[in-house]
Amino acid sequence: MAVLDLGEQPFFANKSRAFWNLHAAGWAGVTALYSVTVIANNQPLSRLIEVLISTLTGFSISLLMSVVFRYVINQRPLVTWGTTVAVVFSATLLYAYIDTWVLQTIREGADETPFAQLMVAALFRDGLLLGGWSALYYAINYFVRAEEQADQLIRLEAAATSAQLTMLRYQLNPHFLFNTLNSISTLVMLKHTDQANAMLSRLSSFLRFTLINEAEAKVTLAQEIDTLKLYLDIEKMRFEERLRTEFTIDEDVKEALVPSLFLQPLVENAIKYAVTPLEDGADISILAQRVGERVRIIVSDTGPGLQGATFNPKLSTGVGMANTRERLLQAYGEDQRFDHYSRSGGGFEVVIEFPYQTKRSGAETQVTGAASGTAAFPAQGVVNA
Repeated sequence: MAVLDLGEQPFFANKSRAFWNLHAAGWAGVTALYSVTVIANNQPLSRLIEVLISTLTGFSISLLMSVVFRYVINQRPLVTWGTTVAVVFSATLLYAYIDTWVLQTIREGADETPFAQLMVAALFRDGLLLGGWSALYYAINYFVRAEEQADQLIRLEAAATSAQLTMLRYQLNPHFLFNTLNSISTLVMLKHTDQANAMLSRLSSFLRFTLINEAEAKVTLAQEIDTLKLYLDIEKMRFEERLRTEFTIDEDVKEALVPSLFLQPLVENAIKYAVTPLEDGADISILAQRVGERVRIIVSDTGPGLQGATFNPKLSTGVGMANTRERLLQAYGEDQRFDHYSRSGGGFEVVIEFPYQTKRSGAETQVTGAASGTAAFPAQGVVNA
């Protein structure tokens, strides 16, 4: 978000300081312009005193105007603009009268121009100054408010997205825990104590690994695969030789950033619909490779596929592929691909593609980045003293 900067701090972060800087700079510019005009026209240098008094008067009157504007800017439009016109008109009369009186006092005897004629000229000049000052005052304040509202909207969208990602991520734990604890309960009932203890130990490692990562964060693909292997270690306690896995992960994608735990529901679906219904089990393969500036991940199995009689989508809890698809959409928007189909030789396959990002490329998270980098205007208000 583009703002004027003062050093590393946003210019409008301190509105009081911003007002005084702009106010002083504006009237200093007016003083310089009038002084250059006096010198360029070969007028007596004593006229610089008139210029200094005039700009100090304008500086003071516009300060008084800002007090009124600060109050009426938050009122109804009719009140705001009606009061503004009245204040500018009254301030111009006062400014012009003071300017004219100062001119006649300083030039007494040297200039016979009537007071009324000087007053008309001063009204035109001072009216332009105060009118321009008022227009800039409102323009800057409305600009700051628009930026604040945009910043707040970005923060709210980021918070909503983060909350949705958290919800999607936390859907996985109850779903997975139910199946695992049910298996442990079965092992205990069968008095397979060693297997039950081993499964509890693996479950503990898996949960510890997943809980250290924020739900909306991204992890490297290498970390995601390590987590997935922890999960599969638990499932292999249940299915033994019926569950066979193969990982083919290219070296140049191991550092790619991916949504945490986004592969686990896909593998869980493969176990549910490919391994479970078949007496001999099934093979599950995970392939990850880089294709140009994108990462392609393929999760496939040798089960019955969509056409298999044992596959019934109505029995699904709705967590698996829908969860992964939604998390990819939240993380990458439309810049991602999620396809699934039955393979001609049997089995089911899910193909995922998304942009290649790494920590070194500065693209750790799109969601949290939007929230953390938009603190240009911390609170709404008026740029004023």
